Amino acid sequence: MSGHLEIRGLQVRFGRATILQGIDLSVLGAPLSVVGRNGMGKTTMCSALMGMVSASGSAKLDGKEILGLGTGRVARSGIALVPQGRRMFPSLSVHEHLVLVAQKGNPAWTIDRVYETFPRLAERRRNGGDQLSGGEQQMLAISRALLMNPKLVIMDEPSEGLAPVIVDHLIEVLRNIATEGMGLLLIEQNLRVATSVSEQVAIMVTGKIAATLNSAELAADRDLQNRYLGVSHGH
Repeated sequence: MSGHLEIRGLQVRFGRATILQGIDLSVLGAPLSVVGRNGMGKTTMCSALMGMVSASGSAKLDGKEILGLGTGRVARSGIALVPQGRRMFPSLSVHEHLVLVAQKGNPAWTIDRVYETFPRLAERRRNGGDQLSGGEQQMLAISRALLMNPKLVIMDEPSEGLAPVIVDHLIEVLRNIATEGMGLLLIEQNLRVATSVSEQVAIMVTGKIAATLNSAELAADRDLQNRYLGVSHGH
């Protein structure tokens, strides 16, 4: 098993403000979901792990330190990010987006497999990035990450703005990724997605991990959801 990520004492400061206050998390052979309200530091954590913002502490992928490497080297070490907001190239077609990142050799994820997994992308393969719906853009963003055949994929709010039927498909895809041995760190606000994909859910409150709970326990306990997330189930 590769794709093991161990985060210890991760801190991010902007000026005098401490955004991440010593995060400890482990993704060891099973997916991990991180949930929390807006503004709690979830996206900052993704940015820190990918080398987009400076951070202190430690983050090791399969025992090798990645913190401070810079974005390109983090990606080459085997981490792919599906960023919040998708970030497409408007002038490139779906197929051109995929060709840009497809790996040589005989990887697990190929363009053909992407089209099998997301038939809608196959139908839209000649369409430009700016001609896709939000759901299609999200499928494309996830496909780009999978085509890099990373050891670990970090997804920042992948279900945001998706129709429920597409969210169901997303859950299925994420569960399949996990069974193939690719590490998955899932940042989500949708509790149903978070608890469906991983057996453990870490809850982030103001830049700290307030609790790590069993998914079934969190999914069933309204009081816990309200205390940590201020949401009712299914929101």
